[in-house]
Amino acid sequence: MNLTAIFIVAIVVGGITSIISTLSNKKIKESNKFNKEERDDMQVQIQKMNERIATLERIVTDEKYSLNKQFADLK
Repeated sequence: MNLTAIFIVAIVVGGITSIISTLSNKKIKESNKFNKEERDDMQVQIQKMNERIATLERIVTDEKYSLNKQFADLK
């Protein structure tokens, strides 16, 4: 291969990789987008889960829970 052919191939390959990279980045950005309604629904779900976790933590760290567990272990 002569030097001109090598440069042409390098330019074509560089262009193709640039196009592929741009398209894949665009597709990733589009897949990460949620509409406002979906975001609001997710925020409500996260808030409900946080409340449930707080309740579970409160139950598990309660002294009565520990005492009841010890009684159950004795049975």
